[in-house]
Amino acid sequence: MRNAKSVKKTVLRVLLYLAVIIICLITLYPYFVTICTALKSRAEIFSTSGTVFPVEAIWSNLIDVWSKAPMANYMLNSILIAGGSTLLAMLCGIPAAYALSRMKFKGQTIFLGFVIVSQMFAPVVLLIGIYKVMMFLHLTNSIIGLIFINAAFNQAFAIWLLRGTFISISAEMEQAAAIDGCNRVQALIKILLPVAAPGIVTALIFVFINAWNEYTVALTLISTDTFKPLTVGINIFNGYNMIEWQYLFAASLYAIVPVVILFIGIEKNLVGGLTSGGVKG
Repeated sequence: MRNAKSVKKTVLRVLLYLAVIIICLITLYPYFVTICTALKSRAEIFSTSGTVFPVEAIWSNLIDVWSKAPMANYMLNSILIAGGSTLLAMLCGIPAAYALSRMKFKGQTIFLGFVIVSQMFAPVVLLIGIYKVMMFLHLTNSIIGLIFINAAFNQAFAIWLLRGTFISISAEMEQAAAIDGCNRVQALIKILLPVAAPGIVTALIFVFINAWNEYTVALTLISTDTFKPLTVGINIFNGYNMIEWQYLFAASLYAIVPVVILFIGIEKNLVGGLTSGGVKG
């Protein structure tokens, strides 16, 4: 009887591992195709007898892409937009989340409902209104305008996640800090923020990725190469008469790498941050 249960448990575990492996392969396959295409020659890409693997890997494509387009400028713009949006969203989101978790006021439930509802609207739905507002503020074709928009559209998620994080932290810690002479701001900075670090890091990474990957609003508002982020700038390889696939995929790799590095650096905090942000409040 014990052997039967042991065999059944082993079989279920093997099946679970196989399912995980299959899911991982399906998820990673597009990235594999991207790498292989980036290393192909133009002739091989358009060859009817070609395979996924490059016949001869042309590593120079990864270098030539920098001379074919102002990649350094696109990369810098993306870093400024994503970094600025993340910083602004955190500066506004942390105090708002703290206030919603510790303070009670009339209409709080309704306000939280509006916060959630605002996440249901994709930027493309409000694109015309966004463009008119940016025109009125003279923020079209500028990095600052994109920073404000990306921060605004990611603000609700940051507030909701951080509110759950602060709720999961005992209020007795603030009371102890108050006895030691700390006011609310000092208690927030010195006591709560270090404890809430996993949730803050989780919100930060998601806001950064959303801002880094944003395409539609940037395409609409930015018209000159000087201010284009990487997601829009790589369209330079998508011409009217010809698409330079090898360079388009090589540039896409450079757009993927920073996010992957960021994930690797903070993945230990993601699980704890998501769990603390899921506390019912």
